Amino acid sequence: MNLKFTDLQLAAPIQEALRLQAYDNATPIQEKVIPIILQKKDVLACAQTGTGKTAAFLLPVLQNLYSGKKTVTGTRPVSVLVLAPTRELAIQIEESCRNYSKGTGIRCLAVFGGVSQQQQVYSLKAGVDILIATPGRLLDFIQQRIVSLNTVNTVILDEADRMLDMGFVKDVKRIFALLPKQR
Repeated sequence: MNLKFTDLQLAAPIQEALRLQAYDNATPIQEKVIPIILQKKDVLACAQTGTGKTAAFLLPVLQNLYSGKKTVTGTRPVSVLVLAPTRELAIQIEESCRNYSKGTGIRCLAVFGGVSQQQQVYSLKAGVDILIATPGRLLDFIQQRIVSLNTVNTVILDEADRMLDMGFVKDVKRIFALLPKQR
């Protein structure tokens, strides 16, 4: 079918970010997934590395956030939670999120272990819309009452198979138990 990004009903700032990234045509996974997520429906998708899975979930999530966004000053609650198995993947998702959300006012942040939490805590307190996290660091922040998941309305498990293979089953179950039932 070869869907063009300009054919999608994405907000002007997101379209401009895609233009700056030289994105023209959606990949097969993006073509299948983006319209479903734009309708706020649940999706389970599998595709090989390098096929554009990150854009497939981030672009419609950004659009949904942007279209429902009210002017927010000061701190803001987390609306979207993206769980990733490794800090490298969390950093990569955050970079993509920042690139795609330029001009939208949407804030993205990755939190992960292995580094001082000070800067992450500072950024969280300033408010984020999309929180990208490894399960361990997220649970640490929840236990310290730095993060609340009460306002999360969208959850994404990136590389869920890998996360479960790495032994995060209990952590993921604990996180899901803390999420609102309606999401």
